[in-house]
Amino acid sequence: MDTRELSQRRSKARHLAVQAVYQWQIADSETGDLLAQFHQDEGMDRADGEYFDAMVRACLADAPSLKAVFDTYLDRPEVQLDPVERAILLVATWELRERVDVPWKVVLDEAVSLAHRFGSDDSHRFINAVLDRASRDLRATERKAAGKS
Repeated sequence: MDTRELSQRRSKARHLAVQAVYQWQIADSETGDLLAQFHQDEGMDRADGEYFDAMVRACLADAPSLKAVFDTYLDRPEVQLDPVERAILLVATWELRERVDVPWKVVLDEAVSLAHRFGSDDSHRFINAVLDRASRDLRATERKAAGKS
């Protein structure tokens, strides 16, 4: 698999992961049931299934610590976030914290794209601002190397 195909498959995995995390927040679904349901989705054949599974499992199992990470950068209490914004922040914060193989700019760009697609009118700006601040701490070395502090 070439780099472009991997990038597209991971992008689709993020898209589906945000939907799964959103559904988990709304319906409190069991992780195994949620994963099984999404693996039946017609779009899963275009996604990186392993990446999707790792992302969803981590976001659900580690939601409190992921929320604690991004809560520092919020301008309002976390409980006031729209579930879509929270889902995007959970997925992107996990990637920033755990997947250093994914460049921080990719994480931000993908999250902003998802906010454009699923969020309210200005949620992309909010998501970008929160994750930009989070990446300054979580990816300080990478940002410094890129000339962004």
